[in-house]
Amino acid sequence: MEKIAIIDIETTGFLKAGGKIVEVGIVELDLSNGNKKIIFDQVTHEKGITRAEVENSWIVKNSSLTVEDVRTSKCLDILKPEIQQILHAYKFGCTAFNNTFDFGFMEHRGFVFPKKLDCPMKLSTNICQLTGNRGFKWPKVPEAYEFFFGKTGYIESHRGADDAFHEADIVYELFKRGVFKI
Repeated sequence: MEKIAIIDIETTGFLKAGGKIVEVGIVELDLSNGNKKIIFDQVTHEKGITRAEVENSWIVKNSSLTVEDVRTSKCLDILKPEIQQILHAYKFGCTAFNNTFDFGFMEHRGFVFPKKLDCPMKLSTNICQLTGNRGFKWPKVPEAYEFFFGKTGYIESHRGADDAFHEADIVYELFKRGVFKI
């Protein structure tokens, strides 16, 4: 069994703008058959986060995540050992739909990825061929999902585990096409 982990985090903003992690979702994908399961799904908060920061965040305004969810969540420092243990458990590696964003945040917070796999967003670019200002643009999750699976009615929830669950479908499709490799 060739199992990998798909990670999706939600944040209050960009790393360079001082954003904080407010949710972590991790899905296991078995590349031998496409089976997937949610193995981690937690709202969280980081030390020093403010109520205003959460209230004014894009994620609270554009998903079902609430200020109360974040306020009553476990601190990321408490969840960190469990998350790190999961990252180490997947010897074939981990990926995220936008590796630079998710891995950048997590590495900045001290997480270690023993094996980072290629970014499915970047791998999808030349396949989806969505026109951008300078050639093909990086597809968003719903754009790649629609390209690979048609008009299914999928709407990205911007919630960690649900997003990772659908991103796993894209990764599996890329794997079957020989584009995503472990």
